[in-house]
Amino acid sequence: MRNILITGGAGFIGSHVVRLFVNNYPNDHIINLDALTYAGNLENLKDIEHQSNYTFIKGDICDEDLVKELFSTYSIDRVIHLAAESHVDRSITDPLSFVKTNVYGTLSLLEAAKNSWKDNFEGKLFYHISTDEVYGSLGKEGFFLENTAYDPHSPYSASKASSDHFVRAYYNTYGLPIIISNCSNNYGSHQFPEKLIPLFINNICNNKSLPVYGKGDNVRDWLYVEDHAKAIDVIFHKGKLGHTYNIGGFNEWKNIDLIKVLIKTVDKLLGREEGTSEKLITYVADRAGHDFRYAIDSSKLKNELGWEPSLQFEEGLKKTVKWYLENEDWVQHVTSGAYQKYYQQMYE
Repeated sequence: MRNILITGGAGFIGSHVVRLFVNNYPNDHIINLDALTYAGNLENLKDIEHQSNYTFIKGDICDEDLVKELFSTYSIDRVIHLAAESHVDRSITDPLSFVKTNVYGTLSLLEAAKNSWKDNFEGKLFYHISTDEVYGSLGKEGFFLENTAYDPHSPYSASKASSDHFVRAYYNTYGLPIIISNCSNNYGSHQFPEKLIPLFINNICNNKSLPVYGKGDNVRDWLYVEDHAKAIDVIFHKGKLGHTYNIGGFNEWKNIDLIKVLIKTVDKLLGREEGTSEKLITYVADRAGHDFRYAIDSSKLKNELGWEPSLQFEEGLKKTVKWYLENEDWVQHVTSGAYQKYYQQMYE
């Protein structure tokens, strides 16, 4: 039995990873540490919360004593570190909270792992999940590679870049067994509706304006969250220590083109005439430090470990829209804060 600590496991990507590991590896004990901030929601994991190989702990990765205690109590021998502040707009208004969680929180976990495992690193792993935003911005051509120089442009990406550097420093200085992966924009079910796709689905349903930065020309590579979870699974089991793996969807879209496809998909599923909701598009002043284009080359992951995306974007987007339309109660709960009552009922 392996005792695997997954941080941020009640969040969007984390909940998909926790579910996959709990269901696929019944002989492993999955310990989910999450502070349950606004983006963490235990309702994301109701289907597996009573599984015998699953334990939830409410706590902050910045709490050094708690993290140390978890490593001791549960004999943690592997970590999948997903907990992070991740919304760029929030980082612009409150950069210090991003430094605290993303940098100091990562250091808290690294120190606990180093001190708990000491010099016996056999069978141990610290797997750190990061973002393509650490690489900065691309022009109209080219792709981010694993050896692309870091050039973060926002407080969020700067904090993630710093955490990546600390993880590598612990590998080079102490020999801590680490792996890092950098992913592109994720989409899918259970994403907090401040991010583009769930926000716009919600706004289209409620006939609210769809705020588009600048002219909507910024380009992003989109990755279906369940494909990302599967990539994490593959890297966790087969990745080489000390290596970085880029995870992308091979799926670039201009923001405005994506939004128009999203509008057509939602309108059709709501029984409206396709494109009716385009009138809701509102162009707003561009975001400060807005990166023009992200595009990831996942060839290393495909060639060395055999992973590639399973869904075409239109198929994944349709599945995503249907999930949000069929789970309006979830959207209402997370946007109203009502999901906190669920935690109190279950754990307090």
